[in-house]
Amino acid sequence: MSGIELAVIGGTGLYRLAALSDVQAAEGETPYGPPSGPVRIGRLAGRRVAFLARHGEGHSLPPHRVNYRANLWRLKELGVRRVLAVNTVGGITERYGPQVLGLPDQLIDYTHGRDASFWDGEGGEVLHVDFGDPYTPSLRAAVLAAAGRAGVAVVDGGCYGATQGPRLETRAEIARMRRDGCDLVGMTGMPEAGLARELGLDYACLAIVANWAAGCGDAGEITLEEVLANVEAASAGLPAVLEALLG
Repeated sequence: MSGIELAVIGGTGLYRLAALSDVQAAEGETPYGPPSGPVRIGRLAGRRVAFLARHGEGHSLPPHRVNYRANLWRLKELGVRRVLAVNTVGGITERYGPQVLGLPDQLIDYTHGRDASFWDGEGGEVLHVDFGDPYTPSLRAAVLAAAGRAGVAVVDGGCYGATQGPRLETRAEIARMRRDGCDLVGMTGMPEAGLARELGLDYACLAIVANWAAGCGDAGEITLEEVLANVEAASAGLPAVLEALLG
Protein backbone atom coordinates (compact mmCIF):
# COMPACT_ATOMS: atom_id res chain seq x y z
CA MET A 1 0.00 0.00 0.00
CA SER A 2 1.33 3.41 -0.89
CA GLY A 3 0.25 6.98 -1.36
CA ILE A 4 -0.17 7.70 2.34
CA GLU A 5 0.97 11.29 2.86
CA LEU A 6 1.18 11.22 6.66
CA ALA A 7 0.64 8.97 9.65
CA VAL A 8 -0.60 10.35 12.96
CA ILE A 9 0.03 8.40 16.15
CA GLY A 10 -2.48 9.42 18.82
CA GLY A 11 -1.66 9.45 22.51
CA THR A 12 -3.76 9.58 25.66
CA GLY A 13 -7.13 11.17 24.91
CA LEU A 14 -6.73 10.92 21.13
CA TYR A 15 -8.04 7.53 20.05
CA ARG A 16 -9.48 8.47 16.66
CA LEU A 17 -9.08 11.20 14.06
CA ALA A 18 -12.60 12.46 13.54
CA ALA A 19 -11.60 14.57 10.54
CA LEU A 20 -10.79 11.46 8.47
CA SER A 21 -13.34 10.43 5.83
CA ASP A 22 -13.73 7.20 3.85
CA VAL A 23 -11.90 5.33 6.60
CA GLN A 24 -10.73 1.75 6.15
CA ALA A 25 -8.97 -0.41 8.71
CA ALA A 26 -5.64 -2.06 7.91
CA GLU A 27 -4.98 -4.94 10.27
CA GLY A 28 -2.07 -7.33 10.42
CA GLU A 29 0.81 -8.73 12.43
CA THR A 30 4.47 -7.78 12.13
CA PRO A 31 7.73 -9.67 12.73
CA TYR A 32 7.68 -7.94 16.14
CA GLY A 33 4.18 -8.97 17.14
CA PRO A 34 0.88 -7.12 16.95
CA PRO A 35 0.68 -3.33 16.79
CA SER A 36 -1.49 -1.41 19.23
CA GLY A 37 -4.50 -1.84 16.97
CA PRO A 38 -5.68 -1.37 13.42
CA VAL A 39 -4.27 1.44 11.33
CA ARG A 40 -7.19 3.59 10.20
CA ILE A 41 -6.58 4.98 6.71
CA GLY A 42 -8.79 7.69 5.26
CA ARG A 43 -8.78 11.05 3.54
CA LEU A 44 -8.09 14.49 4.94
CA ALA A 45 -7.75 17.60 2.79
CA GLY A 46 -7.89 15.29 -0.24
CA ARG A 47 -4.83 13.31 0.91
CA ARG A 48 -4.53 9.81 2.31
CA VAL A 49 -3.72 9.84 6.02
CA ALA A 50 -3.18 6.98 8.45
CA PHE A 51 -4.03 7.03 12.14
CA LEU A 52 -2.92 4.66 14.90
CA ALA A 53 -3.96 4.88 18.55
CA ARG A 54 -0.73 4.28 20.47
CA HIS A 55 -2.42 2.91 23.59
CA GLY A 56 -5.10 1.01 21.67
CA GLU A 57 -8.49 2.41 20.77
CA GLY A 58 -9.78 1.55 24.24
CA HIS A 59 -6.63 2.78 26.02
CA SER A 60 -5.74 -0.74 27.11
CA LEU A 61 -1.95 -0.44 26.79
CA PRO A 62 0.13 1.39 29.42
CA PRO A 63 3.18 3.23 28.07
CA HIS A 64 5.70 0.56 29.07
CA ARG A 65 3.64 -2.15 27.32
CA VAL A 66 3.13 -0.42 23.98
CA ASN A 67 4.70 -2.45 21.18
CA TYR A 68 6.56 0.48 19.66
CA ARG A 69 8.52 -1.70 17.25
CA ALA A 70 5.38 -3.28 15.81
CA ASN A 71 3.66 0.10 15.50
CA LEU A 72 6.46 1.74 13.52
CA TRP A 73 7.14 -1.36 11.45
CA ARG A 74 3.48 -1.63 10.48
CA LEU A 75 3.33 2.01 9.41
CA LYS A 76 6.39 1.61 7.22
CA GLU A 77 4.93 -1.59 5.71
CA LEU A 78 1.91 0.46 4.68
CA GLY A 79 4.11 2.92 2.82
CA VAL A 80 4.26 5.68 5.42
CA ARG A 81 7.23 8.04 5.19
CA ARG A 82 6.21 10.85 7.57
CA VAL A 83 4.95 10.38 11.13
CA LEU A 84 3.47 13.04 13.37
CA ALA A 85 3.38 11.69 16.92
CA VAL A 86 0.85 13.32 19.23
CA ASN A 87 2.03 12.92 22.82
CA THR A 88 0.13 13.91 25.96
CA VAL A 89 2.62 15.43 28.40
CA GLY A 90 3.10 17.40 31.59
CA GLY A 91 4.58 20.88 31.57
CA ILE A 92 7.74 21.64 33.53
CA THR A 93 8.86 25.09 32.42
CA GLU A 94 6.74 28.21 32.38
CA ARG A 95 5.95 28.38 28.65
CA TYR A 96 4.42 24.89 28.72
CA GLY A 97 1.28 25.23 30.81
CA PRO A 98 -1.88 23.12 30.43
CA GLN A 99 -3.57 23.18 27.00
CA VAL A 100 -0.41 24.39 25.26
CA LEU A 101 0.73 22.70 22.04
CA GLY A 102 4.47 22.33 21.57
CA LEU A 103 7.00 21.04 19.05
CA PRO A 104 10.01 19.87 21.06
CA ASP A 105 13.36 19.67 19.31
CA GLN A 106 15.30 17.65 21.89
CA LEU A 107 14.78 14.55 23.97
CA ILE A 108 16.16 12.82 27.08
CA ASP A 109 15.35 9.14 27.60
CA TYR A 110 14.74 8.00 31.19
CA THR A 111 12.94 4.79 30.22
CA HIS A 112 14.25 1.29 30.84
CA GLY A 113 13.50 -2.29 29.85
CA ARG A 114 11.74 -1.44 26.60
CA ASP A 115 12.54 -2.96 23.21
CA ALA A 116 14.39 0.10 22.03
CA SER A 117 15.94 -1.03 18.75
CA PHE A 118 15.31 -3.18 15.71
CA TRP A 119 19.03 -3.94 15.76
CA ASP A 120 19.41 -5.94 18.97
CA GLY A 121 22.15 -8.27 17.79
CA GLU A 122 19.95 -11.06 16.49
CA GLY A 123 21.19 -12.03 13.05
CA GLY A 124 24.54 -10.36 13.66
CA GLU A 125 23.58 -6.91 12.35
CA VAL A 126 23.91 -3.77 14.44
CA LEU A 127 23.06 -0.23 13.34
CA HIS A 128 24.10 2.96 15.14
CA VAL A 129 21.86 5.76 13.87
CA ASP A 130 22.65 9.45 14.19
CA PHE A 131 20.22 10.77 16.80
CA GLY A 132 21.68 14.19 17.61
CA ASP A 133 18.44 15.78 16.38
CA PRO A 134 15.81 13.25 17.48
CA TYR A 135 13.00 14.97 15.56
CA THR A 136 13.32 15.47 11.81
CA PRO A 137 14.05 19.19 11.35
CA SER A 138 12.26 19.47 7.99
CA LEU A 139 9.06 17.90 9.34
CA ARG A 140 9.20 20.04 12.49
CA ALA A 141 9.54 23.15 10.32
CA ALA A 142 6.64 22.04 8.11
CA VAL A 143 4.35 21.44 11.11
CA LEU A 144 5.29 24.79 12.64
CA ALA A 145 4.60 26.60 9.37
CA ALA A 146 1.29 24.75 8.99
CA ALA A 147 0.23 25.79 12.49
CA GLY A 148 1.02 29.39 11.59
CA ARG A 149 -1.11 29.21 8.44
CA ALA A 150 -3.92 27.61 10.44
CA GLY A 151 -3.76 30.25 13.16
CA VAL A 152 -3.02 27.65 15.84
CA ALA A 153 -0.52 28.67 18.52
CA VAL A 154 2.38 26.22 18.91
CA VAL A 155 5.46 26.67 21.09
CA ASP A 156 8.59 26.03 19.05
CA GLY A 157 11.35 24.01 20.69
CA GLY A 158 12.00 22.47 24.06
CA CYS A 159 13.23 19.21 25.52
CA TYR A 160 10.94 16.22 26.09
CA GLY A 161 11.89 13.94 28.99
CA ALA A 162 10.59 10.40 28.48
CA THR A 163 9.89 8.55 31.74
CA GLN A 164 8.92 4.95 32.34
CA GLY A 165 5.40 5.28 33.75
CA PRO A 166 2.69 4.36 34.15
CA ARG A 167 2.85 6.23 37.46
CA LEU A 168 3.36 9.96 37.44
CA GLU A 169 6.65 11.40 38.66
CA THR A 170 7.64 12.63 42.12
CA ARG A 171 8.43 16.29 42.73
CA ALA A 172 12.09 15.33 43.21
CA GLU A 173 12.16 13.52 39.86
CA ILE A 174 10.66 16.54 38.09
CA ALA A 175 13.14 18.86 39.84
CA ARG A 176 15.94 16.65 38.54
CA MET A 177 14.48 16.73 35.03
CA ARG A 178 14.28 20.51 35.16
CA ARG A 179 17.97 20.63 36.12
CA ASP A 180 18.66 18.29 33.19
CA GLY A 181 17.02 20.78 30.85
CA CYS A 182 13.63 19.16 30.29
CA ASP A 183 10.65 21.37 29.47
CA LEU A 184 8.11 18.56 29.11
CA VAL A 185 7.60 15.13 30.62
CA GLY A 186 5.84 12.21 28.99
CA MET A 187 5.94 8.42 28.94
CA THR A 188 5.83 7.50 25.24
CA GLY A 189 8.46 9.64 23.52
CA MET A 190 10.95 6.78 23.58
CA PRO A 191 11.73 4.37 22.08
CA GLU A 192 9.28 5.56 19.44
CA ALA A 193 11.43 8.39 18.12
CA GLY A 194 14.56 6.23 17.98
CA LEU A 195 12.77 3.41 16.18
CA ALA A 196 11.40 5.83 13.60
CA ARG A 197 14.96 7.01 12.94
CA GLU A 198 16.17 3.43 12.51
CA LEU A 199 13.48 2.88 9.87
CA GLY A 200 14.35 6.10 8.05
CA LEU A 201 10.99 7.73 8.77
CA ASP A 202 10.56 11.47 9.11
CA TYR A 203 9.24 11.94 12.64
CA ALA A 204 8.10 14.89 14.73
CA CYS A 205 6.30 15.23 18.06
CA LEU A 206 3.32 17.48 18.63
CA ALA A 207 3.06 17.61 22.42
CA ILE A 208 -0.25 18.36 24.12
CA VAL A 209 0.27 19.67 27.64
CA ALA A 210 -2.44 18.12 29.79
CA ASN A 211 -1.25 19.27 33.22
CA TRP A 212 1.59 20.78 35.18
CA ALA A 213 4.18 18.23 36.24
CA ALA A 214 4.58 17.60 39.98
CA GLY A 215 5.80 20.70 41.79
CA CYS A 216 5.43 22.96 38.73
CA GLY A 217 3.03 25.82 38.06
CA ASP A 218 -0.04 25.59 40.25
CA ALA A 219 0.11 21.80 40.26
CA GLY A 220 -2.16 20.06 42.71
CA GLU A 221 -3.43 16.52 42.60
CA ILE A 222 -3.92 15.49 38.98
CA THR A 223 -7.22 13.87 37.97
CA LEU A 224 -7.89 11.94 34.80
CA GLU A 225 -10.93 14.12 34.13
CA GLU A 226 -8.78 17.27 34.11
CA VAL A 227 -6.18 15.63 31.88
CA LEU A 228 -8.76 14.53 29.30
CA ALA A 229 -10.50 17.92 29.36
CA ASN A 230 -7.20 19.70 28.70
CA VAL A 231 -6.31 17.26 25.92
CA GLU A 232 -9.68 17.83 24.26
CA ALA A 233 -9.28 21.61 24.45
CA ALA A 234 -5.72 21.57 23.14
CA SER A 235 -6.58 19.10 20.36
CA ALA A 236 -9.26 21.36 18.92
CA GLY A 237 -6.77 22.95 16.52
CA LEU A 238 -5.22 19.67 15.37
CA PRO A 239 -7.45 19.12 12.30
CA ALA A 240 -6.66 22.63 11.03
CA VAL A 241 -2.92 22.05 11.50
CA LEU A 242 -3.13 18.73 9.64
CA GLU A 243 -5.11 20.26 6.78
CA ALA A 244 -2.56 23.05 6.44
CA LEU A 245 0.29 20.54 6.58
CA LEU A 246 -1.26 18.46 3.81
CA GLY A 247 -2.36 21.41 1.69
